[in-house]
Amino acid sequence: MNIHTIWQGNRKFKAISSGNHEVVMDAKAEFGGNNEGSSPMELVLMGLTGCMGIDVTMILEKMKMAPAMLEIEARGVREDETPRSLANIILTFHMEGPLNPAKVWRAIRLSEQKYCSVAHSLKAAIDIRLMLNGEEAAPE
Repeated sequence: MNIHTIWQGNRKFKAISSGNHEVVMDAKAEFGGNNEGSSPMELVLMGLTGCMGIDVTMILEKMKMAPAMLEIEARGVREDETPRSLANIILTFHMEGPLNPAKVWRAIRLSEQKYCSVAHSLKAAIDIRLMLNGEEAAPE
């Protein structure tokens, strides 16, 4: 998976996926931006809700259930101190249709605990390597 991100001036960036899909990110005015795109932390939550939504609909389909409506709300609570990481995330699923609540809960839990790579990435310690113009950062 590859993402190419291009600075658009000020605090605005455009990220392009290997599938050629674009996302615009920007900071709020209080951080020097123009609020012309989602913040990077908002995109983290969007990725989580999208990942779990895809999983849940696939699992429910295998259970021969199809929601008539599915919406997922994410509320991220951030730490007060810099770097203001996410301390916790509350996901609220809204579904309508002829659904068995026990099976819906099973689908949600399977996504969160087993299948959603975004959820697992958020829970894991991720090794991030830094490069500048093709050169890896020197050890500190």
